[in-house]
Amino acid sequence: MIKFLDLHKINNRFRAEFEIALGKSLDNSNYILGPNVSKFENEFAHYCGTKYCVGTANGLDALTLILKGYIHLGKIKKGDKVIVPANTFIATILSVLHADLVPVFVEPNHKTYNLSAHKVSAAITKDVKAIIMVHLYGQLADVEGLNAIAKAQNILLIEDAAQAHGSMCDTGKAGNLGNAAAFSFYPSKNLGALGDGGAITSNDSELNEVVKLYRNYGSKEKYTNEIVGFNSRLDDLQAAILNIKLKTLDTDNERRRFIANYYLENIINPKIQLPFYNKSMNHVFYAFVVEVENRDRFMSYLEKNGIESLIHYPIPPHQQKALKNYAHLNLPITENIHKRIVSLPISVMLSDVEIRMLIKVLNDY
Repeated sequence: MIKFLDLHKINNRFRAEFEIALGKSLDNSNYILGPNVSKFENEFAHYCGTKYCVGTANGLDALTLILKGYIHLGKIKKGDKVIVPANTFIATILSVLHADLVPVFVEPNHKTYNLSAHKVSAAITKDVKAIIMVHLYGQLADVEGLNAIAKAQNILLIEDAAQAHGSMCDTGKAGNLGNAAAFSFYPSKNLGALGDGGAITSNDSELNEVVKLYRNYGSKEKYTNEIVGFNSRLDDLQAAILNIKLKTLDTDNERRRFIANYYLENIINPKIQLPFYNKSMNHVFYAFVVEVENRDRFMSYLEKNGIESLIHYPIPPHQQKALKNYAHLNLPITENIHKRIVSLPISVMLSDVEIRMLIKVLNDY
């Protein structure tokens, strides 16, 4: 069986270093906002090319605290509208709702699955005060076009970079392509912890100070609370894990690109629509997503041939029970995408033999 993602293999590479890190954590006993968190925040900010990084409990909280932070600073206010891609993971929309803002669902460019400047421009109204550009599946959104709109309209551009650690374009890396960015370190991510974790990157000193307050009960000094905050801190042990794994992120991303290129060059089957990729560094292939007509039949065929697959994501957000207030929306591109997409294995631990085997199975479909 070719696993979709073998987390044991991925993390076992670092086992000896993990055990040393655990021993050090046990010895120094700084479990909350300890030295590992500070080290990771500094190193990840440097990696992204930003001045600041604030570790949070998860990626959803990272996005939510950015929005809450900008409300606190008066850059946006409750009830303002925020443009989001209609085909994103639900966390993007939940962050907007948790911050008492109003999501505006915009259809993606079907070729890239990401927001395009053209469609966002058509959705701008006087009530829209921010855009969340999601770098879905690890591919950067239309950074140049969306930045131009944000600047022209004097609105915020926020990155949901939960799947895009290390993606880059001419103007910089994911995390440093808008006003602020949110990352997730969920175990399956290209940079994954051994549990939940997240981070906020920015070059905004005011926002940085506010989100540091928000993540820690609104407190700078213990038992002194300045604002109504949250408990959303990156765990110190998870930060130690991330410090170790950050060293290999670029080489892991290169392996993912190699596998993706090999798929694109060797999967030749008119029944399988391959993803768009321009061969640049703007994609780190968190997921390699294809489209097929009969998804159930296709996934059953893969399973019978010993290949695990996954769907990112089977139900579009506006059709989720949790978001029933948006069920009336007419989003045909999004709905069509969610009916057809399948994610294929693209783990850094896939062997060349497994890659060739997978290609043969796909070409025989």
